Amino acid sequence: MTRRVVLATRNQHKVAELRRILESADIDVELVGTDEFPDLPDVPETGSTFAANALLKATDVAQRTGLVAIADDSGLSVDALNGMPGILSARWAGEHGNDRANLELVLAQLTDVPDNRRGAAFHCAAAVATPDGDERVVEGVLEGTLIREPRGTNGFGYDPIFTPRGYVLTTAELTPGEKDAISHRGQAFRALVPVLRELLSDTTPDR
Repeated sequence: MTRRVVLATRNQHKVAELRRILESADIDVELVGTDEFPDLPDVPETGSTFAANALLKATDVAQRTGLVAIADDSGLSVDALNGMPGILSARWAGEHGNDRANLELVLAQLTDVPDNRRGAAFHCAAAVATPDGDERVVEGVLEGTLIREPRGTNGFGYDPIFTPRGYVLTTAELTPGEKDAISHRGQAFRALVPVLRELLSDTTPDR
């Protein structure tokens, strides 16, 4: 029987990304987002770290759905902004999930910052939790620099202004497969694969 696993997000970009990674690892699961559970409340991200927020979401969703749940918390840290927006990345401009406003605010804050001081990094913590309380966290980091004008349409969030170290293209100009291979979320999700495989072997199939 194909196992059902829920990713604690309504962001279909993230669902598609993890689905690709699980399929390439030959993990036979049906991955769904929380859109499949319309009455599921959003989990407040009250943690002070990416790892804490990922665990909060995975644990809550596992308890409410009775399924193995995966959650991630990710964001951008900018050297010239003392590591911000960090865990506030998704609501940096005030409205949660307004990618364009967040991106434009970061660019505005870096207007006078020279190219050699525009270092940044994407961070991701991915957590998996079972309904009976087992939980794990892994992390991934992608370092790079921020350009001055958005380029590319393949990504989301801050992808259009982020150039990975050693690359000329932004992460929004890479193909999905190219991005998966290097991204912070791709790194974290791949590190989660053996953990997920272990946890699924220890749980009984959902009915």
